[in-house]
Formats: sequence, C-alpha cells, structure tokens
Amino acid sequence: MIRGYSDHAANERTFLAWVRTGIALTAFGFVIEKFDLFVLTMASVNSADPARRGLLEKLSGPLGRYDGLVLVIVGVVLIAAAAVRFVRIGRRLDDQQDHSANGIRTELILSALLALAVASFRFYLAFG
Repeated sequence: MIRGYSDHAANERTFLAWVRTGIALTAFGFVIEKFDLFVLTMASVNSADPARRGLLEKLSGPLGRYDGLVLVIVGVVLIAAAAVRFVRIGRRLDDQQDHSANGIRTELILSALLALAVASFRFYLAFG
C-alpha cells in the first residue's frame, strides 16, 4: 500500500489537468496557424478582386503569423512546467518534513497568464 495514496492521486490528477490544458493550447495554436495559412492562400487566389483580397488580408491580421506559434510554445512550456511541478510535489509528499505551500503562487501566475491570453485573443477576434 502506498502511504499517502490520496495525496499522490490528487497530485497526478492535477498534473494530468495541466497536461490536458497544454495539449489543448498546442492544438489550438496549430488550428490558428493552419487557418491563417488558408486565409493567405485564399487572398492570393483572389488577387483579381482587390477589395476581397484586402478583406482576407485584414482577416489574417498583423499578428496572424505569430499568434498560433505563440500558443504552441505556451502549450509546450505549460506541459514542461506541469512535469517539473509534478515531480517536485511527489518528492515533497514522500518527505517526512513539513513544507510550506509556496507553489500556489506559480499556479496563480500560470492561470492568470492563460486568462490573459484568452482575453487578448477574444479582444483581437472581436475588434481586429
């Protein structure tokens, strides 16, 4: 029997939740990247009609080349940070000493950054 099994199981569930979030961000970054490529291809095909081409290029936007890449990188960094946290917390659970809960600050910062990224993409799509 594993000592503190419920704590280890909770640590693993938290790790898997962060990994799932990182995979979702990475996949969404790939979707945005492919959609931008599709829009740029459509703009080049419709080069005979300048008004339509301008509309498609505006849809791509000034950040169109980088926003998908940023999401892919953020997703990979999030998965790496989750792995480091999982190992660190697992070792602390097995340790006999008492430890402070200073890791909460990291989760709050990561959650705030995710919320900021979602809000900025929403603003970009609504007004861009």
